[in-house]
Amino acid sequence: MTSSPLKATGAYALDTRWVRRSFDRASATYDASAVLQREIRSLLLERLDLTALTPQVVLDAGAGTGAACRALKTRYPKARVLALDSALGMLRGAAARRSWFRPFFNVVADAARLPLADGSVDLVLSNFMLPWCEPDAVFAEFRRVLAPRGFLTFSSLGPDTLKELREAWAEVDSHSRVLQFIDMHDLGDALVRAGFIEPVLDVERYTLEYADVRALAQDLKAVGARNATAGRLKGLTGPRTFARMEAAYEVHRRAGRLPATYEVVFGQAWSPVASVALPDGAAGISLEDLRRQLPTRRR
Repeated sequence: MTSSPLKATGAYALDTRWVRRSFDRASATYDASAVLQREIRSLLLERLDLTALTPQVVLDAGAGTGAACRALKTRYPKARVLALDSALGMLRGAAARRSWFRPFFNVVADAARLPLADGSVDLVLSNFMLPWCEPDAVFAEFRRVLAPRGFLTFSSLGPDTLKELREAWAEVDSHSRVLQFIDMHDLGDALVRAGFIEPVLDVERYTLEYADVRALAQDLKAVGARNATAGRLKGLTGPRTFARMEAAYEVHRRAGRLPATYEVVFGQAWSPVASVALPDGAAGISLEDLRRQLPTRRR
């Protein structure tokens, strides 16, 4: 029996206009505050060393200010690299990273409705875009545009992300204050539903430290990672309410610093050689098995 699609309802329902607006506004402050995003981007690029790809077309989905696009163009100088983002402000920042001898191309679009032809892309990389999307819709589009034996590599955030902040707000009220993040296993199921094969997923946990909660809140706003839950409270939070949350967060303070946990999900998968339906219960393979098979993946 196949798993059920991840519907963007209830706690996971997103206000997509607010998502686009938040990232658009953050375009000027993103690079200075995107510490974790830079680290994970570097790791995604390093993991490409494990593949034997010579892509002609590369898609960076959720490209932000284009740092990964520049690195991808350096890695694959003969490839056509596409920087896709729904936030125009972010792509304006990406345009500043382009050089005349290593250009890439900006595409303003929703990842769930890619303006690309079927089978036209060889590699899709996506860093931290999935938490702001409906995975089933996005994976279906990635699968559609990937050529046979195309490769998808991505990062996302798991449910333990910002657990300290979520717990602190829970002490104050029952409203949706922090975005809900989807579990690694559910993302793996979504990959299989979309028709990908040999999915490999793993999790790493990172902790950023802050002097106080306000510094954390400023960082989240600076990178556009604001609560985009459709059922969130709209309007400003009063100072007394925020102060109560600050006090609740203090139980986590260690050595004078407040931690913010990030559960980072890494995923990769291949599009099949031919468009065939996967049998029920199709499973992934281990990263070690993937490494052993890499020499056979050359085109």
